[in-house]
Amino acid sequence: MYKLLICFIAGMGAGLGTGFAGMSAAAVISPMLITFLNFPAYEAVGIALASDVLASAVSAYTYGKNKNLDVRNGLIMMITVLLFTLVGSWIASLVPNTTMGSFSVFMTLLLGIKFIVKPVMTTKESMNIVSGKKRIIQSIISGMVVGFICGFIGAGGGMMMLLILTSVLGYELKTAVGTSVFIMAFTALTGAISHFMIGGIPDIGCLVFCVAFTLLWAKIAAKFANKASAATLNRATGIVLAILGSLILLVNYLK
Repeated sequence: MYKLLICFIAGMGAGLGTGFAGMSAAAVISPMLITFLNFPAYEAVGIALASDVLASAVSAYTYGKNKNLDVRNGLIMMITVLLFTLVGSWIASLVPNTTMGSFSVFMTLLLGIKFIVKPVMTTKESMNIVSGKKRIIQSIISGMVVGFICGFIGAGGGMMMLLILTSVLGYELKTAVGTSVFIMAFTALTGAISHFMIGGIPDIGCLVFCVAFTLLWAKIAAKFANKASAATLNRATGIVLAILGSLILLVNYLK
C-alpha cells in the first residue's frame, strides 16, 4: 500500500508536469523512488523514463489533435538532441567530478516563477512569420544545445526544450509544450530501452503503477491545457512547475 501511494504521488506530479509543460517524468519520479522506496538510482531513472514514453506520447497526440504541434521542426530537433546527447555524455566522461544533478530542479522552479511573472503570450500568427529555412536552422542549433547539456549533466531535457522553444524560437506556449512532449516521447523511449538492456527489468509492480498514474495525469493535464486560454495556461503551468520544483528540492534534501 505504501509503494502504491508513493507511485501515485510520483505519477501524478510527473503526469501534470508532462501534460502542462513537457517536463521529463524523471525529474519527479526518480527522486521519489530513491528517497521513499530506496530504489537504486539507475533503476529509478529507468522506471521514470518508461513512464515518460506513454505520457509524452499521449500528450503529444492531444496537442497534435488540437493543432498545437510542430512535427517537422520537432523531428529535426529530436535527431539533433539525440546526437548531441551522445557527444555531451562522451565529453562528460572525460571530465572528473562533473555533477550538476540539481540543475534541472532549480530550472523547474525558476521556469515556473517565470511563467507566472512573465507569461508567454506569443500568438500562432506571430510565430508563423518566421521563415521555414530560419526555423530549421534554429531547430538544429537549439537541438545541439539541449542535447549537449542533457548529455553533459544528465538532466534538464524537457525544461531546456520548453525554455528554448518559448524564449529563443518564439513558439506560443501550447505549440512549445506539444513539440516538447513529441520530442520527449522518442528520447525517453531510447533512454528506457538502454536502461533496461544494461540494468535489467526493474520492479514490475512499481513500473506498472508509475506508468499508469503518469499516463492518467498527463492525459488530464494535456486536455485541460489545450482548452485553456493563454493566460490561464501560463498561470497553471507556472504554478505546477513551481510546486514540483519546490517539492523535488525538498525530496532531494531528505535524501
